[in-house]
Amino acid sequence: MALRLLGSVMRTRKTFVTAGLIMAAIAALLVPREAAAQAIPPAAPRDENWEAVSQISMLTGVASVALMPRVYYNDPDATVGWKGRWHVSQLAPALTLTAVTLFIDTPVKGAIESTRPGCTIDETRVAFPDSECESFGGPSTHAFASSATFGAGLAIWIFDTFVYSDSEFHAGSFIGNVAVPLTAAVLTSVARGIAPGESESFEDGGQIGAGIAVGLPIGFLTGMAYTLLQEPNCGYGNNIICW
Repeated sequence: MALRLLGSVMRTRKTFVTAGLIMAAIAALLVPREAAAQAIPPAAPRDENWEAVSQISMLTGVASVALMPRVYYNDPDATVGWKGRWHVSQLAPALTLTAVTLFIDTPVKGAIESTRPGCTIDETRVAFPDSECESFGGPSTHAFASSATFGAGLAIWIFDTFVYSDSEFHAGSFIGNVAVPLTAAVLTSVARGIAPGESESFEDGGQIGAGIAVGLPIGFLTGMAYTLLQEPNCGYGNNIICW
């Protein structure tokens, strides 16, 4: 009788232990899902519309310079008149500035640790998703990229006009290499610094200014080096695309 009672108690304890383990496992699975489902408000809310404006204007400036042909006034030794040539070598300055932009965006910003408006260093280091504090703000990557693009386009236009075209002015070259990227750079910088309503700006004035101050000379020197190493004409035939 005593053995049967002892066996019954042991089976009951095993049942409770098993049930407890199952409940603990279910709780462990449910808690993370419930926590993940909770919406955590951003630490520094920012305006998505102005972010879209800055993205579109930056890409517009980059596309204008990258896709613009080298326009030059042909010398009297060949067919006189305006010529336009696309060079595969245009990828060189484009890829160079892309690499520098990525370098600015990650290691440089990480070393300086200049926080975005409304963020702290701790929040930025944690980089919680959707907190709007996932990355540091300065120098502004958008301001750098758009200003570097304008600098490169300005250098290309200056050398194609005053060195290779005997100072002959071409409106199309000026619009594609200077006017459009300049307008895009200004709009990009303005969009990054606007803080409508209760929103925070994406970068402050100092971070935007730093991006411009670094990007403009780097872009100009890159464009100048490219134009000095690559003349606008193909050097052979009348091909529109120069390899």
